[in-house]
Amino acid sequence: MSIYRHDDSFRNKGFPVIAGIDEAGRGPIAGPVVAAAVILPPAVRIDGLRDSKKVPEKERATLFWEVLTTATDIGVGIVDNQEIDRINILQATKIAMKLAAEDLRSIPDALIIDAVTIPGITIRQFPLIKADAHSAAVAAASIIAKYVRDMMMLHFDVMYPQYNFKRHKGYCTRAHMDSIALHGPCPIHRRSFRQVMTTELPFSLS
Repeated sequence: MSIYRHDDSFRNKGFPVIAGIDEAGRGPIAGPVVAAAVILPPAVRIDGLRDSKKVPEKERATLFWEVLTTATDIGVGIVDNQEIDRINILQATKIAMKLAAEDLRSIPDALIIDAVTIPGITIRQFPLIKADAHSAAVAAASIIAKYVRDMMMLHFDVMYPQYNFKRHKGYCTRAHMDSIALHGPCPIHRRSFRQVMTTELPFSLS
């Protein structure tokens, strides 16, 4: 079943307006987690729309603008690294998704969510494993979330150039770990994450 037919099946079951929700940034050791909620018009077809992790960076930028200009509604939720450290990444992800849903201008009939259930939401929810590979709305949300987070990491790269965030976007690469060992963690590192906590640090910048 194509990602468009999947969403059409939900509309045919009595949920005419569906929002897909996905996140970017659960895995990195620095930066925020970003979630997006996207409502696509029923007839829209965006060439190449798929899970953002499978889309090259230049193509992802193109898809971002296509989703932005064709979506009926888009919401974004962001939870920073300090809150991630305080409540853990799973809970922070759920909060970011809730914020994204609440950021929508309209109230959808149903939410299709990548893997999790969002607490405190009265809208009907359908959590789905690998939803970004099955639902067009979720795939669109994954593109929005990933692009927004990447742009934030480019901003942080300007603020903290010694970590080269523009290259790895905060993920745990060897070069990133070497930078932490050399310079210590910066204010956007997730200090509750094992990789940051156990790195041998000569000093801290915060």
